[in-house]
Amino acid sequence: MSAARSAGILPAVPRASRPRTDWRVRLPRISWLSALALAVFAFLYLPIAVLIVYSFNGQGVGGFPPRDLTLNWYRILFQDGPIWDSVVNSLMVAFAAVVIALAFGIPAALALDRAQFPGKALFRRLVLLPLILPGIITGLSLLMLFREGDVKLSLVTIVLGHGTALISVATTEVFAGLQKLNRAQEEASLDLGANYWQTFWRITVPNLKLSIIGAALLIFTLSMDEIAVSFFLIGRDNTLPLEIWGRLRRGITPEINAISTIVFLFSLMAIVIWYRLRTRAEVTPEIGAELVETAGNR
Repeated sequence: MSAARSAGILPAVPRASRPRTDWRVRLPRISWLSALALAVFAFLYLPIAVLIVYSFNGQGVGGFPPRDLTLNWYRILFQDGPIWDSVVNSLMVAFAAVVIALAFGIPAALALDRAQFPGKALFRRLVLLPLILPGIITGLSLLMLFREGDVKLSLVTIVLGHGTALISVATTEVFAGLQKLNRAQEEASLDLGANYWQTFWRITVPNLKLSIIGAALLIFTLSMDEIAVSFFLIGRDNTLPLEIWGRLRRGITPEINAISTIVFLFSLMAIVIWYRLRTRAEVTPEIGAELVETAGNR
């Protein structure tokens, strides 16, 4: 066949029509990308895995590999009153910060999406400012404000600091949800006789449920993890990050590994819950779809 083509008896097959797969080029590229992805995931999650394993290490924080696995450090942790007081303080601060941030963030997002007012462009940029500023600047400025107002530092000042700093998170999350919202549902609700307040609670808020829940989980996590603002506004009662930081100054103890493992498990549960809610919302038809169809048939 090749000789016949060379002699001109058979037409030559165009080179482009010949199927050709160069596995020698593709396989090394795939292997390199897989190795890079594995290295990134190891860099991110291997320290967490080591922390969890060492929370069960019978020899404390020293010695490798871990030996004599035990739950003794968790028993000691559950008998440690100060650290659980700090956990309760952090939970109260986080829940209060969520309420404050959402109470101010949702109206701010609605104003950015629906209203027209002088200085709107400047307001949109100022909303993002707390996300850009370092926490030490926010904490120091709030400390000076409370000192000028003769406000005693306590958990209340931490709540106000966290809530103020995290309003921008609620605003940006809810504003992003409003950008994806189908306004036809609200218009259909108004056409069918509902007033603006009823439309807001029965159409707008349910369609923003995922954005609001996502903002609440993010605010809660950031508040539980916040240390820069809390450092400047703390009174006599410690939050969990400051309690851990204070103990780390005296050295790492297995109790810190144990409480960190518990916090990680609760964070993982929050991620799973958020994923389940998002998946269920994607499967369930959007609220108000029937209203749009009914209003269109009128």
